[in-house]
Amino acid sequence: MTEASGGVLGECVVAEEPAGVLGECVVAEEPAGVLGERVPAEGPAGVLYLRFRRTAGGPPDSAGYTGLLALLGAFTPVVEAAPPDGALADVGGALRYFGRDAQDLASVIRVRALALHGVDCAIGAGANPMVARMAARRAAPGTTFVVDRGEEAAFLAPLPAAALDGVGAATARTLCGYGLDSVGRIAAAPLATLQRITGVRTGRELWERARGIDRTRVVPNATARSLAAERSFPRDELSPEQHRRALLSLTEELGARLRGEGQVCRSLAVSVRYADRTGYATLTRSRTLGEPTAHSAALTALAYRIHESFGLQRARVRGIALRAEGLADASRASRQLTFDPADERSRRIEEVADRLRERFGPGAVKPAGLAA
Repeated sequence: MTEASGGVLGECVVAEEPAGVLGECVVAEEPAGVLGERVPAEGPAGVLYLRFRRTAGGPPDSAGYTGLLALLGAFTPVVEAAPPDGALADVGGALRYFGRDAQDLASVIRVRALALHGVDCAIGAGANPMVARMAARRAAPGTTFVVDRGEEAAFLAPLPAAALDGVGAATARTLCGYGLDSVGRIAAAPLATLQRITGVRTGRELWERARGIDRTRVVPNATARSLAAERSFPRDELSPEQHRRALLSLTEELGARLRGEGQVCRSLAVSVRYADRTGYATLTRSRTLGEPTAHSAALTALAYRIHESFGLQRARVRGIALRAEGLADASRASRQLTFDPADERSRRIEEVADRLRERFGPGAVKPAGLAA
């Protein structure tokens, strides 16, 4: 490898290794670099999860996000996109190559992201993707939260059951009903007990995850299986009209992104973060669309129905997130003909609006409900 702006230094011959391991490097005539001598890294936390945030607020745009993935690619070829504002990177080989631990390497990445793209990072580091993602939730912008190998149990044990990766609200309620209200208690429960409560497969996954075991790997260049966007309110928002306005903004954004990438989605998931007596809680619910689509009107109608099903008329809402799931190539999706002039007119207007946004920017055309 030749020296690049992303920080890979010198030339090396790479031995065959599993994905994510860069192998032993033979360095040829390399001057001393900023990252110091190459000595074997001691830090065993070899997976990073990064959450990107522009310094002006909000996630990076599509071009900025692509640039950030390229920046990570200069450190390791094993980068998995988690749009719109996240990424997983297996840096096990980079740690050995640069002779740094995860904390130091994360600092270098953060400085470059800020200098080149105006984006700050909250970074979690762990021995596997699950632990890295959960560590990132504990990291404030501009910081790195590291969970070294062997420290997973101490990190996970005090967390509530709902905080465990892959545990939804319904599963958390079931576990809490049996007194398994923390990750530590789930880890201490016999495997057979968990399988009786949640099923054989789910029980096994819970039992392993509560112990910090994750059998998934970072998959480079993986096609995104979902797209997500979120809106946060500056204070607890009581107005249902503002909640619906946020949902309309989210469906417009996701619809435009799906159409721009030539994709459709099969289902939507709405998450609402609201204040309760114990602090803040999050409700998530998903439903399947009548047919795969990227049509903003169809996404908006379903998002409204999901939101109404929560029954949060007087809730103090702090944020709303929307995720489009089950993505597929739009060219292979079939559409039911409705022979409805209003539907056809809406789709033609949408096509024109997309062309205007592409030419003049995302704010060039807005629905009437967002114009005020």
